[in-house]
Amino acid sequence: MSGTLEDRTMTIARDLDAPVEKVWQAWTDPAILPRWWGPDGFSCDTARIDLRSGGEWVFDMIGPDGTRYPNQHQFLVYEPEARIVYRLNHGAGGAEHATVTVTMSEIAAGRTRLTLRMVFVDQAEHDTAKGFGAEALGLQTLAKCEAAARAA
Repeated sequence: MSGTLEDRTMTIARDLDAPVEKVWQAWTDPAILPRWWGPDGFSCDTARIDLRSGGEWVFDMIGPDGTRYPNQHQFLVYEPEARIVYRLNHGAGGAEHATVTVTMSEIAAGRTRLTLRMVFVDQAEHDTAKGFGAEALGLQTLAKCEAAARAA
């Protein structure tokens, strides 16, 4: 792997106006997650979804222009209302892109800090993601998570 761990890491965080249990539900309900996942204007087309340790979510993110972006999340850890760890691949059986750790913690009654820490497999993957604006797009995604959690 090229690049130091720090250089290959991207962290995106948002304080949500929703309780941890509702944020957890938004991440772990197979009927809810695909509805909010992705930046503004994107949708998901799910092939398989099994949201648990050892499970996976295989889907295409569909951009506003109709471009399909194949994804596979292989779930490694599910700690209820605390942490999810998954390997992000370029489509089902595709090359690994990053390992993502999602943490959620109560910061006040009815408020949650949601953090995504992505460790990319190499410097090139990190730099490509940074170059297309992954941080801003990630913040849009977390805003959609907040809306879904509030509605759950």
